Amino acid sequence: AWYVPCLASLETLQELCRKENLSCKSIGITNRSLKRYEVEYLCDYKVEEGTEYYLVKWKGWPESSNTWEPQENLNCPLLLQNFLSDKNEFLSRVREGKALKVRNHVKALKPMVADYIVKKAKQRIALQRWKEELNRKKNHKAMILVENTVDLEGPPLDFYYINEYKPAPGINVLNGITTGCECTDCPTEKCCPKEAGFILAYNKRKKLKIQPGLPIYECNSFCRCGPDCPNRIVQKGTPYSLCIFRTNNGRGWGVKTLQKIKTNSFVMEYVGEVITSEEAERRGQLYDNQGNTYLFDLDYDSDEFTVDAARYGNVSHFVNHSCDPNLQVFNVFIDNLDLRLPRIALFSTRTIKAGEELTFDYQMKGSMDLTSDSDGLSPSRKRIRTVCKCGAVCCRGYLN
Repeated sequence: AWYVPCLASLETLQELCRKENLSCKSIGITNRSLKRYEVEYLCDYKVEEGTEYYLVKWKGWPESSNTWEPQENLNCPLLLQNFLSDKNEFLSRVREGKALKVRNHVKALKPMVADYIVKKAKQRIALQRWKEELNRKKNHKAMILVENTVDLEGPPLDFYYINEYKPAPGINVLNGITTGCECTDCPTEKCCPKEAGFILAYNKRKKLKIQPGLPIYECNSFCRCGPDCPNRIVQKGTPYSLCIFRTNNGRGWGVKTLQKIKTNSFVMEYVGEVITSEEAERRGQLYDNQGNTYLFDLDYDSDEFTVDAARYGNVSHFVNHSCDPNLQVFNVFIDNLDLRLPRIALFSTRTIKAGEELTFDYQMKGSMDLTSDSDGLSPSRKRIRTVCKCGAVCCRGYLN
């Protein structure tokens, strides 16, 4: 059968079902709920003849169907709490600017207040759906949360979550490896790293033990060892629950950990489109003009390819730069031994507390040459310089 994506929104489909008296469990319309009205969010407030009313947006119905309902008819304590919280947040910000005189007892909200409340409610719904989408698409057990307590920015409109490299036409990120180790105890036998001429990257506690610049060779899908092998770390995905959050100092989105991360632990992989360096140069001109930086040179052995995480990526797309980072870049080889196409893994450089933002240095190199002036993230063509806002004591002032 052929399938095409539906361009109609969930609300539109729900409305059509109700109008046509049709049920569809996949979009939340059952025979029981077909004629049922559920509060989606509260839009406005007024007092008439001593009775408090709220303007209700009904879930699955257009805004033209909104109705004023007395508070006693509403059984949505969380939505009421959100409404009051959003109202107080807006008024507190206005008070700071002294642009609005606020009375203790209001009979109706000013239009600007109600407008903010509606925008905040729509944002909350959009971020919740985005969080659910991210968690459906991820391939690891840890959760991804989303949080914005700073502004009205919603989910990025042109970003698609992926779990592994998305190669451009003509680029093969898998070289068809057909052999693996025969180890029964990988740490003690001649395992994949030793075959490649390097030492095992992890200790028995599955923590990194090699220095920056050295490659990581993990056991692959043809190896005899099982999933509990201590040389299978990056391939399992991030083990930590993370939160994509809105920063309050103009750096856009960021990522913080919700769990304590010990030193030398694998945190996440940097993924995106794999493109040629020539294409990266072309895209880099556009990204520089936009003030974005998502290009990561795969320069372990050469500089033929670049990872572009602007449109396709995972949580690492939202990790901010710092001149004093808590994550370090390492090159990883698993099912592809092509030195031009390593996987990029981020490991902790120190203990990271729960709630702390995760950062890495956009100029950090993954190869042996750690003192080069060329950038690891965004090819160093010295075009438009982007001002750094990391706030570190050792801040260099620019991202490139």
